[in-house]
Amino acid sequence: MDLTQTSDQTISNDKQPDIPDETPPPHETESTEAEIVEQLPTDDGVIKTTDDDGAKTDDDDDDEEVKVEVSSPLPPDLDKVSEEIDQFISESSNLKGDDDESKPPDVPVFVEQFAVLVEAKIDEYDGGDAPVKWSQLAQEEATSFLDIVDRISKLFTSLCRFSSEYKYAYSISRVDGVLQRAMSYIEEEYKSILYEYKINTDSDITNSDTSSAKPNPNPNPNSYSSSDTNQDAEQDSASEENKFPGYSEEIVATLNKFSKALIAGGYETECCQVYFIARRKALEESLHKLGFEKYSIDDVQKMNWEPLEREVTAWIATFRHCTNVLFSSERKLADAVFEDQPSISETIFSNLSRGMMIQLLNFAEAVSMTKRAAEKLFKFLDIYETLRDFIPLVDKIFPVSYADELKAEATLSRGRLGESMVSIFSELENSIQGDSNKTPVPGGAVHPLTRYIMNYLKYVGEYRDTLEQVFREHQMIERADSATGSDFDCQNPQAGQSNHHTSSPFETHMIKVMDLLDSNLEGKSRLYKDTSLSSIFMMNNGRYILQKIKGSPEINSLMGDQWYRKRSSDLRQYHKNYQRETWGKLLQCLNHEGLNVNGKVNKPILKERFKSFNALFDEIHKTQSSWVISDEQLQSELRVSISNMVIPAYRSFLGRFSQTFTPGRQTEKYVKYQPEEIETDIDELFDGNATPWGRKKL
Repeated sequence: MDLTQTSDQTISNDKQPDIPDETPPPHETESTEAEIVEQLPTDDGVIKTTDDDGAKTDDDDDDEEVKVEVSSPLPPDLDKVSEEIDQFISESSNLKGDDDESKPPDVPVFVEQFAVLVEAKIDEYDGGDAPVKWSQLAQEEATSFLDIVDRISKLFTSLCRFSSEYKYAYSISRVDGVLQRAMSYIEEEYKSILYEYKINTDSDITNSDTSSAKPNPNPNPNSYSSSDTNQDAEQDSASEENKFPGYSEEIVATLNKFSKALIAGGYETECCQVYFIARRKALEESLHKLGFEKYSIDDVQKMNWEPLEREVTAWIATFRHCTNVLFSSERKLADAVFEDQPSISETIFSNLSRGMMIQLLNFAEAVSMTKRAAEKLFKFLDIYETLRDFIPLVDKIFPVSYADELKAEATLSRGRLGESMVSIFSELENSIQGDSNKTPVPGGAVHPLTRYIMNYLKYVGEYRDTLEQVFREHQMIERADSATGSDFDCQNPQAGQSNHHTSSPFETHMIKVMDLLDSNLEGKSRLYKDTSLSSIFMMNNGRYILQKIKGSPEINSLMGDQWYRKRSSDLRQYHKNYQRETWGKLLQCLNHEGLNVNGKVNKPILKERFKSFNALFDEIHKTQSSWVISDEQLQSELRVSISNMVIPAYRSFLGRFSQTFTPGRQTEKYVKYQPEEIETDIDELFDGNATPWGRKKL
């Protein structure tokens, strides 16, 4: 067959070629097929069609003869016909197509033969009620079938180059029908394999990020830092570096072949749609496996904090797993399946990941819009840190087409969370200042407000760097919005109370909180009628505060040595006040003044001194045994200091004046205690035995 050599022309991959108006309708196509079967060879080997009267038409000046080669029995060897088809495709590619001035070649008879053979092959796989699954085919058989499909796709493309030629209409339609059957079978197998993914159930995925958040201050001492979660996520990433999400490498290779076949056959839209829906379903199941559920903004607004707190924990785990593991492996899968179509790979991954990210970011946005409360601060911080760490990774994970959009959304959500946290901290200050409970704590124990605030600040300290960033950003916003500068730009928020040098807005707020707490406790100490108990209350709370500060390196370094020394000095002063008010009065009973008159002991006065001592000590023991000192060290220090103050003085007084009384009943009446008994009773002080509070240890 002598074909003219011309330059290549771009061929459309549309499934339905543009057939000119002369293309016969379906019923005429069937007639044409019947005519081909009934055609007889002429002397020159060309079949001549008959006119409506049954007469043969020959070449003349006005009518063009439709020529096809003589039909012959189908060859048993598909390979031979395939070789002829390959040659026909190659030679056809050298023609310009419809705009070529030369006459297009006639349609060879082996085109029909090839169509029949391919259709028979498809019938073997997809002809019954139970189609043959792709996994049941031997590798050689599967490869051969894909080669056949590729060949018929190219044949269809070659025929469509001459779609304006009437003599090509039947063959185009015939080959297109076979191609559609092949595409339908491959599409179903493609879909079936795509949906046979496996969601990774390893503990590193389900558990790696669930411990992401630091605990909240309803205190649980078993805290985990966010850095632990990042390390877990990095281990996840490393463990899955060479894996595709849910498929083996062999399956991915098969999906790649299917995608190539579908796209070459003009089924690009269907191929992408099937892939997108299957992978979206897989991603949604992965999110569900991690514990994250999709909620609208209204749903989040209506949720109570406890269930919402659990959802935030799941969100953090899900978000970190997605950005550290899932999206990178998902992109790797798309790149492998659409290896020769990078634009398709990027578009599909963009649509998949964008939908998931918007869903995740919407949740963060909704949480930031909930009613502000102190207990929410730490989950807000966890979300803030997650978004902060995510923003620098956006350009590495996501396509340029929407990376800027994601960064803008994440930055906006992070900013709103930051403003919410500043407000929460301000409300914490207001709550301390406004706490006007007039009921004194029994036994002078640590006040619940002190416990709450100090435990709260302990966990605040674990987020010190993040809160420094939050308050700096807030300060910048305030300065940008105000022509007069920032309210945070103050060096001495509580003049006269602290000389601590503040270098950041966060430190300013922390010192303000501590100053407000001190002021509040001083007010509550005045609720006690007994000034000694007031001192015990301030000692208890002061020691508790110092222990919490000392136990938090972040808060300790933030408050500074000068602040710590000042509070320690205050604590010693409360100790002195207590000893003076309680035991100073008792020691006055042991005063020698007035006992000696003209060298003799004044027994009536001595008797009165012993009686006063006994009565006062009994009262102190009875009362202060019910008082509470929670800190064992403080309790021990206080008892030792009392013993050192009282026992030597009592022993000296007793040694000098006890012989004045007549041995027996008189001595027993006035000398009620021996020094050892005094010491034993002192060791029973501050046990809180008479109060429901008991002894508390933290």
